[in-house]
Amino acid sequence: KMFHTCGPNEAMVVSGFGRSPPLMIAGGRVFVLPCIQQIQRITLNTLTLNVKSDKVYTRHGVPISVTGIAQVKIQGQNKEMLATACQMFMGKSEAEVSNIALETLEGHQRAIIAHLTVEEIYQDRKKFSEQVFKVASSDLVNMGIGVVSYTLKDVHDDQDYLNSLGKARTAQVQKDARIGEAQYKRDAVIREAQAMQEKVSAQYLNEIEMAKAQRDYELKKASYDYEVNTKKAESEMAYQLQVAKTKQRIEEETMQVKVVERSQQIMLQEQEITRKEMELEATVKKPAEAERYRLERLAEAERAQLIMEAEAEAESIRMRGDAEAFALEAKGRAEAEQMAKKAEAFKQYGEGAMVDMLLEKLPLIAEEISRPLSKAQKVTMVSSGGGEVGAAKLTGEVLDIMTRLPAAVEKLTGINISQVCVMPVCCWPTVGVCVSWSFISLLDQLG
Repeated sequence: KMFHTCGPNEAMVVSGFGRSPPLMIAGGRVFVLPCIQQIQRITLNTLTLNVKSDKVYTRHGVPISVTGIAQVKIQGQNKEMLATACQMFMGKSEAEVSNIALETLEGHQRAIIAHLTVEEIYQDRKKFSEQVFKVASSDLVNMGIGVVSYTLKDVHDDQDYLNSLGKARTAQVQKDARIGEAQYKRDAVIREAQAMQEKVSAQYLNEIEMAKAQRDYELKKASYDYEVNTKKAESEMAYQLQVAKTKQRIEEETMQVKVVERSQQIMLQEQEITRKEMELEATVKKPAEAERYRLERLAEAERAQLIMEAEAEAESIRMRGDAEAFALEAKGRAEAEQMAKKAEAFKQYGEGAMVDMLLEKLPLIAEEISRPLSKAQKVTMVSSGGGEVGAAKLTGEVLDIMTRLPAAVEKLTGINISQVCVMPVCCWPTVGVCVSWSFISLLDQLG
């Protein structure tokens, strides 16, 4: 058989070829090579030990017998403890393992009994069990065995020591009981006398209190009667006063109702005013606002149109200005050319050209002389009886003014027109025509 298994209460140890150190398995399976490998088993069951220590002398020399119950087992989950247990108990039976653990526990139990008194062991069993458990566990762990539990089962002796301890305690309890009973009876008599005294005192106090209560009753009754009679008189007067107050309150309530009615009417009027205002706003104000909005839009459109027209007019004026500037520039260039030609003619003809220019301006001079007369609405001529009368007189005066012009021109330019002969013959009729034209214009203006 090469394949081996074991339950959770058993451990297998495989040794031999390829198993150094040996393989330990607690509750599982393993493959074993025959002839070259060996498998051994060790139990992991819990062992119950009845630890008896007979006639062990305590610290005070009293022999007692103690019996304890211990539960021990080999710890298979701890590999180190399992290895130790295999080294110490491999090949031994469960009884042999139990005997070794029992001997160890009994030795520790006897040692602990020897260090304690009978009273300590008997009265504090838990402390004794803890000490045995603690001391025994440290040694058994070194063997790979763990102490699961230890409990003190029985403590007895052959010298009737424990019984004597019980008798003394029983006598003490009986003595305490008798003393307690006597004290109880004494206290009962004392409490009975005190109760009687308290009863008599309470009776007297009760009678005093009753007398006080009677007196207080009479005083209170008289006071209450006085208050009742006073209240009756006050109530009769208060009744009449209350009737008057009630009437007044009724009148006040009536006035209050009227005030409320008036307030309701005012509220209705205010609501009617509000309704009319809303109606007015809906029928007049809103249309007016709409019309105002329409007019504002029209005004804005008109303003925009005027702005555009003004911009167009400005552009037209600018273009017209440019044209006029161009025309003035052309005219200036023509006049400049004309002046240049005149200047050249002046160089050629000298004084004759200047006379010709003056003769060209004579009609303008005649026009300016006759301008004041042309603005006259009415001309009244008075004759002194000698000389010409009427239009001939006026014409003669104008011609007289014209005859003075050569002298004025001579003073201004230094040229005597009457002595200049260089002017061509063809220009002489021009002078006469200019004078005649000025005279005709004057007559036309005079009407």
